[in-house]
Amino acid sequence: MTAKPHISRKIKLLSQQGSQESASSIATEIPLSLCYNGVAHVVMMVTPVDIENFVLGFSLSEGIIARPSDIEDINISENEHGLIANIWIEKEQHKQLLKRRRNLVGQSGCGLCGVEALEDAVRHYDPVAAPVKYTIEQIHKALTTLEDMQPLHKMTGAVHGAAFMDSNASIKHICEDVGRHNAFDKLIGTLYNSGEDILTGAVILTSRCSFELVQKALSIKLPLLVTISAPTSLAVELAEKHSLTLVTLARHDSMQLINDPYGIFAE
Repeated sequence: MTAKPHISRKIKLLSQQGSQESASSIATEIPLSLCYNGVAHVVMMVTPVDIENFVLGFSLSEGIIARPSDIEDINISENEHGLIANIWIEKEQHKQLLKRRRNLVGQSGCGLCGVEALEDAVRHYDPVAAPVKYTIEQIHKALTTLEDMQPLHKMTGAVHGAAFMDSNASIKHICEDVGRHNAFDKLIGTLYNSGEDILTGAVILTSRCSFELVQKALSIKLPLLVTISAPTSLAVELAEKHSLTLVTLARHDSMQLINDPYGIFAE
């Protein structure tokens, strides 16, 4: 793959004192076409790194497959227009996918990726189990650590991060992308490929908490989701309905406890 996650270019810095020439790193955003069994499914705008992990995470969180072994093969290629991921899954799963009629362009901010029927927009899952008991201090420390583990964001200021915090509150994995959903899907793929015990950890997202991010968390039975920005009403409803422990507006000095069904933050 020749596409790089960022590019460098000359810019002009403007201020009240005047202007000056400088150099800037800009996050790369290119189209990725996902094709299942030779049929184009959706085009996503992504940062060209961790693409195979993204393909796996997207396929799992969107319910296209039930487990990683359902993917028989992945082939990533590149042309002058962008990237192409050819994914091969079982024939029966592909038949079900075709019925969903989801062959539309999905922007980096899109979490529905072409869902056409309202009843398909909000999916339902089994309630998740209780998370590991973390302290507020542990989460604050993880947030501070996270800042130093986002090299692409440091360079460009234009990407989101999704990080996995293990049972000891240590950041074990982090993925970055121009799309918050993409970053989470990359992380999901990374977790499954690494064999990480998702049920004994938590995910921290450097984004707002929209309902589709909660759905992705529920799709992998994640017990605790932490986001640095505020939630939407539907995100809260889904968390409450499925017993997902949800913390939002997580900053270094405070955070919002939105849903704590198992009382892990009870004093």
